[in-house]
Amino acid sequence: MSVYQISAAAGFGFLLLTGELIRRRKIEERYALLWLLLGLAIALFSFAPGLLERLSRLLQVHYAPSLLFLLGLLFSLAFIMHLTIVMSRMHRRMVRLAQEVAILKEELEGAATAPILPAKGGAAHG
Repeated sequence: MSVYQISAAAGFGFLLLTGELIRRRKIEERYALLWLLLGLAIALFSFAPGLLERLSRLLQVHYAPSLLFLLGLLFSLAFIMHLTIVMSRMHRRMVRLAQEVAILKEELEGAATAPILPAKGGAAHG
């Protein structure tokens, strides 16, 4: 089995896995689109080795299949970096939300235990 056949099988398996994860609502479509594009690119280069050969000559890579896996690795690393940024942003928002909830809870508990004071100017002396 050649490396192109292995990468083609991996690309199609990846496409099927991504499709199943979308169907089960395990990943959002905006993230799944990038994974689908990666799977399609791997499958395309696997079925059109001439295209990969030309690109590897252009980039001066001596073994074309290694370029295929390099592109997949670089894409995956870039996507992992993007997800790390998204997670960091969500963590900051979650901490802020927890702080706001704690403040509101403290205000509610303080209001429930505070004595009720008569309104000013409402009572007539006489």
